[in-house]
Amino acid sequence: MVYLVFSVICSVTVGVLFKLARRYQINLVQAITWNYLFAIVLSLICFKPDFSSLSATNISPIYLALGILMPCIFIILGRSVRNAGLARTDIAQRLSLFISLSAAYFLFKENFDRYKEVGIVFGFAAIIFTMYRKSDRVSSKRSWLYLLLVFIGFGAVDVMFKMVSQITVIPYTTSLFIIYCIAFVLSILYLLYLVWRKKTKLQLVNFFCGCILGIFNFGNILFYLRAHKEMADNPSTVFAAMNMGVIISGTLIGIFIFRERLSRWNYIGLALALVSIILITLSKIYAV
Repeated sequence: MVYLVFSVICSVTVGVLFKLARRYQINLVQAITWNYLFAIVLSLICFKPDFSSLSATNISPIYLALGILMPCIFIILGRSVRNAGLARTDIAQRLSLFISLSAAYFLFKENFDRYKEVGIVFGFAAIIFTMYRKSDRVSSKRSWLYLLLVFIGFGAVDVMFKMVSQITVIPYTTSLFIIYCIAFVLSILYLLYLVWRKKTKLQLVNFFCGCILGIFNFGNILFYLRAHKEMADNPSTVFAAMNMGVIISGTLIGIFIFRERLSRWNYIGLALALVSIILITLSKIYAV
């Protein structure tokens, strides 16, 4: 359970760092680029990738797709936190589970019971209520767009990681290392383009922020994997505690520390999101 608590802390801290980035004028592209560099180093230390299994024929195109998508969704996540707030962004990110479940049903042909079906209905309602904001101003429309992109992007990443987990010729931790390397190479190329064409200045503060971001981002994955290993007989506990922990923690931090305002409809969305996660968890315990 300790690993799970650390995973929740790391996940929420990533959102908090993005929230603080605007206040201290941190360049998101630079911080995210260096984040992947530190993730690579930590992967080498903690995962000890097995390179003997690698060859040109067994490198899946999914690795490249994830390597492109992950930096992009990180930038979108940062902008969503800035425009829509930490609380709503965390809820949108966790509700991307809706996409994963849809893929499980339509793509991977998984059978759904009544708990899961009702949970998906609650989840869909939660998405609408969470993203709702009364104002029709441009900033409100932009926050809607970022929340939607966070929802779709993290759902797509989750589905792709499920596909990666089905690759047996390469260990999963080695696959993670490869994806981090691709993400870093593409990010550094884009950063060099910005330096050359847009005259963007490289700043040491962004490097240090990327280091901190990389530690917590990697810690989230490391502790999550270890929590599953420690509670291998009860994965639903890990799944439920992780999702509810991040949603509740992110919401409380957003409201009480960053003074974010949620509407009555947003609170309803939060409640529906928790009910959805509980029902989906029950579907893993009971077959109806």
